[in-house]
Amino acid sequence: MNRVLLIDDDNLLTELLTEYLTAEGLEVSRVADGEAGVKEILTGQYNVVVLDSMMPKMNGLDVLKTVRVQSKIPIIMLTAKGDDIDRIIGLEMGADDYVPKPCQPRELLARINAILRRTHQSHDNDQNGIPNSIAASGVVLYPAKRQVTIEEEPLELTSTEFNLLEVLMRHAGQVVSKETLSLEALERKLAKFDRSIDVHISSIRHKLGNASLIQTVRGLGYLFVKN
Repeated sequence: MNRVLLIDDDNLLTELLTEYLTAEGLEVSRVADGEAGVKEILTGQYNVVVLDSMMPKMNGLDVLKTVRVQSKIPIIMLTAKGDDIDRIIGLEMGADDYVPKPCQPRELLARINAILRRTHQSHDNDQNGIPNSIAASGVVLYPAKRQVTIEEEPLELTSTEFNLLEVLMRHAGQVVSKETLSLEALERKLAKFDRSIDVHISSIRHKLGNASLIQTVRGLGYLFVKN
């Protein structure tokens, strides 16, 4: 059974989400402050984390910063509706996705399931021996293992960054629209004014150490250079 960790001091919300997610077949644990959240995340017992941005003792962004040093576990941020600054900062710091509060349980479940499907697809590919790797411009991506190297050095990516890079590298040398990236990597339609794709791409470029490997094609999308 997949395990979800809720980190939020809003007891009414976490009770509602726990009841809903449990009914959908997920095992849910919850903690009410950031410090306890960090300790729980680092136990390695969870498949995905849902993290509120505002909490006592340690806020969500500090939790994210602390955890990302040691763990690549998928993290979905809960942010105040319309709070674009926290949203963008969270994505830049390594959050995989975000859901605005007040949170709709059905939307959160969809985001969680999208992340879990990607994880299970990688495991299934590994078991079936398909495919081994995708290589372009000195970057090698291993879909089954969810690992990436550049010039034979390991590259640390979040779950969502890996998904986006995989889509781009599968279409290396071709322009991929943001709509396609959102559907294939995030498993949802691109929302109006949603900048999450752009923020994730910026982070991937920074980690690659070569911004020219992923080119912006204005008005069309992004292109991974195929050399």
